[in-house]
Amino acid sequence: MGAFIVRRLLVNVLVFVAISIGVFVLVRAAPGDPIQVMVDPVQMQSGGEEFIARKRAELGLDQPLPVQYATWLKRAVTGDLGTSYVSRRPVTEVLTERLGPTVLLMGTALLIGLLLGLVVGTVAAVRRNSLVDYSATLLSLFTISVPTFFLGIAAIYVFALTLGVLPSAGMSTPGSGGGGGDILRHLVLPAGILGLSMAGPLTRYVRSGLIGELGADYARTAEAKGATPRRVVVRHALRNSLIPLITVLMIYIPQMLGGAVVVEQVFAWPGMGQLVVSSISQLDYPVIVGFALYISLLVLACNLAADLLYAVADPRVRLG
Repeated sequence: MGAFIVRRLLVNVLVFVAISIGVFVLVRAAPGDPIQVMVDPVQMQSGGEEFIARKRAELGLDQPLPVQYATWLKRAVTGDLGTSYVSRRPVTEVLTERLGPTVLLMGTALLIGLLLGLVVGTVAAVRRNSLVDYSATLLSLFTISVPTFFLGIAAIYVFALTLGVLPSAGMSTPGSGGGGGDILRHLVLPAGILGLSMAGPLTRYVRSGLIGELGADYARTAEAKGATPRRVVVRHALRNSLIPLITVLMIYIPQMLGGAVVVEQVFAWPGMGQLVVSSISQLDYPVIVGFALYISLLVLACNLAADLLYAVADPRVRLG
C-alpha cells in the first residue's frame, strides 16, 4: 500500500505540472488584455500607452511565455500564486477566504446527494418494478435533465418569494451577526439544489449495481442459509456494489465545483464561483490560474482517494 501511494503521488506531481503548463498557456492565449482593462478610457487619450507599457513590464507580461511560466512556477512552489491584478492582494489569500463558503456548500450538498442516492437507490432496487421504483426513476431523471440554475430560480420563487420561508440570496442576513442558525437557513436552498442534482445519477448507479448484486449466487446462498433480507442487502450486496459508486462519486466531486459556480451565482453565495466569474470578466490571470489549479488538485486527490477506497470497500482488491 505504501509503495502504491508513493507511486501515485509521483505520477500526480507530473500530471499537476503538465496541467499547470496547459492552464498557464491557455489563460494567456485568451482574447483581451488585462492591462487595458485597468486603464480608464479617458486616461487612454492622455498617456495611456505609456502606462500600459510600464504596467506590462512591472507585471512581467512583456517577457516570453516560457520565462513568465518559469517565474510563476518558482513562486508557486513556495505557495505564492502571485497577486491579483484587480484587488492587488495575494491570490492565495483571495482564494482561501472564498474557499470556506464553497467547501461548506459542496460538503453539505455532497452529504445530501450521497444520503438520498443511497437510500432512494437501495429502496428502488429492493422494490424493483414497483410504484416506489418508478417514482425514484422519474425523480432521478428529472434532477438529471433539469439544469441546476433553473431549479435554483424555481426554488427561489417558491420558497423565498411565494412562501417566504427561506432567504433567497447571500450567506447571512445583513445585521444578524451571521450566526449558525442564520447561515443554515441560507444554506438550505443552494445546498439542497446542488445535492439534488447529484442525487439523481447516484440513485441510478446504486439501483443498477444493487440489482446486479442481489441476483448474484452469493446473495441467494446467504438467503438460503437463513440471512435476513436486510442483512443480505446491507452487509453483502450493497457493499459489493460500492466499487462503481466510488468511481462515480469521485468523478462527481470535482464536477460539483462546476455546479457550485452556477449555484453560487444564482443564490449570490460568496464562494469561489462568484470570484472566478468576476475574475474571468476582468481578465485577472493570477486568480484564474489559481482557481484552475485548485480544481486540478481536487481531481488528483479524488482519483487517489478512489483507489484507496476500492480496497476498503472490497478486500479482494489489492493495491500494489
